[in-house]
Amino acid sequence: MIGTLFLFLTACPWTISASLAAAPADEGQATGPIAAEANPQVFATMCALVASGFEADAAPGNPDFSQLRRQLRSLHGPATEALRDYYRQHALSNSGATLSRFMTFALIAGPAPKFQPVLKREELPPDVLALDGFGDVLASFYEEAQIEGLWRKFEPAYERAASSVREPLGQIVLACTAYLREIVRPGVRTFRVYVEPMVGNETNVRNIGDQYVVVINPATTSFDLMRHAFLHYLLDPLPLRYRDKLLGEQPLLLLADRAPNLPSAYRADLTSFFDECFVRAVEFRVRRLPAAQLAEEAKLAEADGYVLIPPLLKALSKFESSEPSMSLYFPDLLRSIDVVTEQQRLQTVKFAPASDSEPARERAEGLGTKKDNAANAGSDLEAELSAAERMIAERDAAGAAQAFERILLKIPGQPRAVYGLAVASVLQGDAEHARALFEQVVAAAHDESPQMRPEPATLAWSHIYLGRMHDLEDDREQALQEYRAALAIDNASETARSAAQRGIEQAYRPAVSNRPPDER
Repeated sequence: MIGTLFLFLTACPWTISASLAAAPADEGQATGPIAAEANPQVFATMCALVASGFEADAAPGNPDFSQLRRQLRSLHGPATEALRDYYRQHALSNSGATLSRFMTFALIAGPAPKFQPVLKREELPPDVLALDGFGDVLASFYEEAQIEGLWRKFEPAYERAASSVREPLGQIVLACTAYLREIVRPGVRTFRVYVEPMVGNETNVRNIGDQYVVVINPATTSFDLMRHAFLHYLLDPLPLRYRDKLLGEQPLLLLADRAPNLPSAYRADLTSFFDECFVRAVEFRVRRLPAAQLAEEAKLAEADGYVLIPPLLKALSKFESSEPSMSLYFPDLLRSIDVVTEQQRLQTVKFAPASDSEPARERAEGLGTKKDNAANAGSDLEAELSAAERMIAERDAAGAAQAFERILLKIPGQPRAVYGLAVASVLQGDAEHARALFEQVVAAAHDESPQMRPEPATLAWSHIYLGRMHDLEDDREQALQEYRAALAIDNASETARSAAQRGIEQAYRPAVSNRPPDER
């Protein structure tokens, strides 16, 4: 995976490429920058999940969709059984986290019947990389189960669901753009609300490049989350544009790091931390809360670690009495934050215990509503890994290395972190360290603990990269052993198999590029 790691975050914005925005829209879908609609790829993916046994939290809704669930669960056939095997291998302990990774795939998948990603492999989010080969599995299931016919049958019901969302979405757009004095103009950046009743009570928010997406069940979703996501769509470019000027806020992030409820994704990323505080502060003002309620909610948010909200609220009061749009006023807003004064104020702030603010934490991390400790611990690890992988995607090798090393201090030998650290080492030019780490991933395939064994995709690509390293050293015999080992891995994707086969047929030589070898 050198050059192929994620971010997604889910809660944190990250940049992939303009190629996603340039992908052709499905026939009949809206082409404006903001829309509420159904999405055939999301529908097909949810059909696959439900047929595989995915259980969303129970939710009221149209009985037609209950009938659809029963129909999907009763399916049988070779492709359906292969799909269920794949799901069992890739499902996580938290249903929200499981749904999250498959929704990310749906959002970067091309149209049926092939569902080929619209991004190059090196641009794929880590959620999708973890689902290596799912596109082929989904395509076979789509044909066998005649999902196209189901889509045509239920498309009118989906359109009615989308219509129910358009009025509240319009009110959100009007309120937010009016407050910020901004105009949403046509361009590559888009905001989509995809209606999908089969997600139950789960809601997914995704920012992939210039595409912002909320996947909701209109029967259960609070529109507060939709507003929060839309404010990210409006405001995310500003902290990114002025990231150099944010460096002065770093001492405040160090203080916020003491808060048990601050999501891991924000602890090592000043830009994302500021961005989330900024969005929440604007959201408080857009809601036009009474003064007492505003003070109470701001205090609770600060107790969760969002310590920039109080000074940002003061800055916004000045913005409200000014005339420029937020995009023009933003540098003045940054200058108005007195870091020294805030450091002194925060010395006496008491942060909430970890158990006190789960709803806020879930919203920040984009997770579902599961409460069991094991699932939450797994979600914390997922957030930390995704944050580190996002740094790889941004070519921040040093930051990624530090983030992966922090994970390995807590969970020595965690295979995904070892793999990520290997990639970071390559980006830093430390080939020997990278080799040792890739070899550690390979050795972990025989670990007694299943949790410490790498996933098939990670293991296969580790062999491939080791083979390429041997090829670059003209050790062809050892390289062939690595490529053959990759081909021998059960459940390795066709992409990995093709790369390994190419390595067997011809010694690897990198293309002229400023990036490390990848799946070109």
